[in-house]
Amino acid sequence: MVEVTSNKQGESFGETGDAHGAVFELGAFVGDLAVEEDASIDDISLEGLEQELEECKTDDVVTNILSKGTKLREYTKGVENNLRQVELDSIQVSSKGKLKDYINESDNLVSLHDQIRDCDIILSQMETLLGGFQVEIGSISSDIKILQEKSMDMGLKLKNRKVAESKLAKFVEDIIIPPRMIDIIVDGEVSEEYTKTLESLSKKLKFVEVDPMLKTSKALKDVQPELERLRQKAVSKVFEFIVQKLYALRKPKTNIQILQQSVLLKYKAYRYVISFLKEHGKEVYTEVRAAYVDTMNKVLSAHFRAYIQALEKLQLDIATSSDLIGVETGSTSLFSRGREPLKNRSAVFALGERISILKEIDEPALIPHIAEASSRKYPYEVLFRSLHKLLMDSACSEYLFCDDFFGEESVFYEIFAGPFAVVDEHFNSIIPYSFDAIGLMLMIRTIHQHQLIMSRRRIPCLDSYLDKVNIALWPRFKIVFDMHLSSLRNANVKTLWEDDVHPHYVMRRYAEFTASLIHLNFEYGDGQLELNLERLRIAVDDLLVKLAKMFRKPKLQTVFLINNYDMTISVLKEAGPEGGKIQLHFEELLKNNTAIFVEELLLEHFSNLIKFVKTRPSEDPNSGSERPITVPEVEPLVKDFSSRWKAAIELMHNDVITSFSNFLCGMEILRASLTQLLLYYTRLSDCIKRVVGGSSLNKDLVSISSIMYEIKKYSRTF
Repeated sequence: MVEVTSNKQGESFGETGDAHGAVFELGAFVGDLAVEEDASIDDISLEGLEQELEECKTDDVVTNILSKGTKLREYTKGVENNLRQVELDSIQVSSKGKLKDYINESDNLVSLHDQIRDCDIILSQMETLLGGFQVEIGSISSDIKILQEKSMDMGLKLKNRKVAESKLAKFVEDIIIPPRMIDIIVDGEVSEEYTKTLESLSKKLKFVEVDPMLKTSKALKDVQPELERLRQKAVSKVFEFIVQKLYALRKPKTNIQILQQSVLLKYKAYRYVISFLKEHGKEVYTEVRAAYVDTMNKVLSAHFRAYIQALEKLQLDIATSSDLIGVETGSTSLFSRGREPLKNRSAVFALGERISILKEIDEPALIPHIAEASSRKYPYEVLFRSLHKLLMDSACSEYLFCDDFFGEESVFYEIFAGPFAVVDEHFNSIIPYSFDAIGLMLMIRTIHQHQLIMSRRRIPCLDSYLDKVNIALWPRFKIVFDMHLSSLRNANVKTLWEDDVHPHYVMRRYAEFTASLIHLNFEYGDGQLELNLERLRIAVDDLLVKLAKMFRKPKLQTVFLINNYDMTISVLKEAGPEGGKIQLHFEELLKNNTAIFVEELLLEHFSNLIKFVKTRPSEDPNSGSERPITVPEVEPLVKDFSSRWKAAIELMHNDVITSFSNFLCGMEILRASLTQLLLYYTRLSDCIKRVVGGSSLNKDLVSISSIMYEIKKYSRTF
């Protein structure tokens, strides 16, 4: 009976699942328990709960109830309703035997009822027990919330205490004076450790001065006097340290740059002492700064003064006020001077090897005692470059040191006011008395190169000084250049003239001088200099024509002009391909005068032939404007030419060789003369062909091939 009832109950409440497969989850069930509000936790005993739960775990009914989460009272009511329904169904059974079956099963029903009542009692006890669990869990949840609130409150207090502790610790750290700091500042030597201690002291001093809350702090009243005494002691010791290093700079033969780099700038710590004085000992810093400026000013001024005096002993005077292009001088002595070594003042007008100074612009400065020991002398531009090289290197080193050590550019300018004055004094004693235009232009280009070097170094400390020197050099160059120009314009032709058709020494001076300046201006393109060179060319053109007119024979005048023009072009070409307009001008003059000389030379030997040809310009035999040529007219010309044309050419060759100093130029002129002669003779031959009976002269005519052969023979001498 019990099994039947159980099965029916399973069918009623367990249709959706298997009771044996259900899992007992206390937490899920407890959450749905309905517990009476007057239940007391104190009346419930949990002893033996775990054992009872384990026993109920195997009961199908309990497991089914717990798996579905059904409340116990509802479950009981459901069972009772089912029983009543079964009972009614049994009563309504037909008379065919169902009532009998019901009566037969009455004992089983009674037994089932008893079992159900016992089960209801057990479930009621479990409901009471689980209700107690729910109340206990609710109480625990409330306690957890309280603990969570207390934990958050304690966390906030802990955070606030940590913030307060960190601020208090920082305050204590910033204001307290460790005994070690006092020992180092009072008794220690200035070193890397000392400067680190100075940094800590500086932070404490700044902290005391900046923080307004410290004004009311009692700790400040105790610490501030000690901090002030430490500051005074530190300032005093740093001052003694720097003054000691300044004394080392004043010692003779001291390498200033090495001392600065190896002592004052070797350790970053040493640089901080100046910063400490700036911040906490301004009066002492001003004194130290003034002492350093005064020391370096005097030391560097003395060094540059001694260096300049040593350089002056090496100076080679190149030009004087009388060394001008148009000043008369014996040509022989001038040319001999022009071929002497530089030490004998040869390079007045020619650039020569002096251009090498621009190629060695960044070479080390001259060492005077070494140069003096070798008994060498140098043009002033070499000494000028050497002095400025030393000035640049010293200025760059000092500028970087002042910027790194003092952090002030003004310190450099105060220091170098002395050296600049020394160098300016030297230049003022040299530049106004310089008459070397080439040397002045070399110095101008040197200054330009030095400006580029300083620009690449990105150090602006010498910008204004180099500009000032450049501005001083240009006017002096213009003065000397104008002196050369005036010497040409005001030259005395009679005293300059020599009865010699070879290149004049004035023209050689001009050619070398112009070639030098053109070469120095090639990469710079100075328009003002080009204009001045054009003025100089016009002046020398006029003077050369005047000198040429001093010759009585026109031929000699032309030879004189050709020799001078050719020499000028050669000098300009030797200087480089930068001759430009001036070279083209002289090439045009040379071409024109060469044509004149060719005509004069041919007239000298073949005047009758040339006159005849020129009077017969037309080659048209039908031209009616000309009188017909007869054999008697041309026969003397043909016979005269055939009898002496080779001898005449030989005389022309000798004349050219002796007239022109440049062999190549002479050969070019000879070839041009022979070519022109061939043209004239060809025209004569054409005229004879048109003469009636001209064939009788064929035996005396010289063949064109013979003349061509003779021309080629002289052409082989090139």
